[in-house]
Amino acid sequence: MSHTTVNGATLHHDESGPADGTPVVLLHGHPFDRTLWEPQVRALAAAGYRVITPDLRGYGRSEVTPGKVLLADFADDTAALLDRLGVERAVVGGVSMGGQIAMEFHLRHPGRLLALVLSDSSAPAETEEGKEVRNRMADRLLAEGMAGYADEVIDKMLAPYNVTALPDTAARVLAMMRATDPRGAAAALRGRAERPDYRETLRTVTVPTLLLVGADDVYTPVADSEAIRALVPHADLTVVPDAGHLPGAEQPERFNAALLDFLRTRLS
Repeated sequence: MSHTTVNGATLHHDESGPADGTPVVLLHGHPFDRTLWEPQVRALAAAGYRVITPDLRGYGRSEVTPGKVLLADFADDTAALLDRLGVERAVVGGVSMGGQIAMEFHLRHPGRLLALVLSDSSAPAETEEGKEVRNRMADRLLAEGMAGYADEVIDKMLAPYNVTALPDTAARVLAMMRATDPRGAAAALRGRAERPDYRETLRTVTVPTLLLVGADDVYTPVADSEAIRALVPHADLTVVPDAGHLPGAEQPERFNAALLDFLRTRLS
């Protein structure tokens, strides 16, 4: 693990694979950390890609910024990290909130994208009801911590049947959620409540794009990814069977096969 200070915060990140490989940046969702991507890191590095997995500001071992952190802040952190690593252009992908950060990265830094990978994410701005829910949840996490929340949402983060069928995966996901600093999680929730509508900017995407979604995702169902594909007609869409909101963790072999096939065929 390495660390660097960007935009006033110290971020920790891992790099794997050959230094001269095509750079692939993977952005975790809420409330996780860079280790969510371990199955993808192994597969991509073995295939010759340079894989960069940061702990987002406020998550994992990265520095917490209390209050509110916008998706724009996360996107600019990612661009600044690439600057520090000497990477001009990269494949940028993310899951859930990480996917929205990738959309924000496209909005703010379009010339730095080689390709876009969006897993289990959605493009519209938050609804008024959703804003209230996120802000109330931020208040709750600050007051109560992460444990109760983690227990409540594990069977939505993973498909309910996978909580039982994949106990090691469920334990790993729960451990990440419980270890997250409530101040970082709350700041991200407040910022995400103010996210813009990405649908118009998605219409301008010209780089190769891959959409992945768990067949049984209840947070961002398949219809959300289909709506993005309607905006980015050249995008590839893979629905991962037997998975919920985190198909890269629940069905890593299927997820990795789709990702590697996309990178081999669309970046060649």
